[in-house]
Amino acid sequence: MLFLDEPTTGLDPRSRLGMWDVISELVAAGSTLLLTTQYLEEADHLASRIAVIDHGKVIALGTSDDLKNQVGGERLELTVSTPADIDSARSALSSLASGEISVDEPARRLTVPVTGGASALMESLRRLDAEAVKVLDVGLRRPSLDDVFLTLTGHAAEEEKAS
Repeated sequence: MLFLDEPTTGLDPRSRLGMWDVISELVAAGSTLLLTTQYLEEADHLASRIAVIDHGKVIALGTSDDLKNQVGGERLELTVSTPADIDSARSALSSLASGEISVDEPARRLTVPVTGGASALMESLRRLDAEAVKVLDVGLRRPSLDDVFLTLTGHAAEEEKAS
């Protein structure tokens, strides 16, 4: 068993990826590793099981997919062509939303919580097309491990350090 305490902290991106390769090779060779990291993307990429710890206690344990499914929260993210398209898109998608639609007006980006995966994406595109909303970018996103951490703990890691 090998314990690695934040092995990529302070590394440049190339060295970080090199370390990821070394870790993956060790696991493939049958080694057991316990990895601590503040980089949730790293945990998502490397770990077969993840423990979320808050105030020194394990509050969730499972695979990355298990944890993401536990908090739910698929969302449609889209960027529209013009500021005028924002209201049209919000109106077209409001009945599909499973929660509040958030809008970043300067970026012309809408985030729409949905259920139903790809079928919700397809229905969204049909509705936007029917309203002649020009979409520059669209995607269906699952929660990230950052989303999992924030949902389960109720705060960002940075907030914890400040208190």
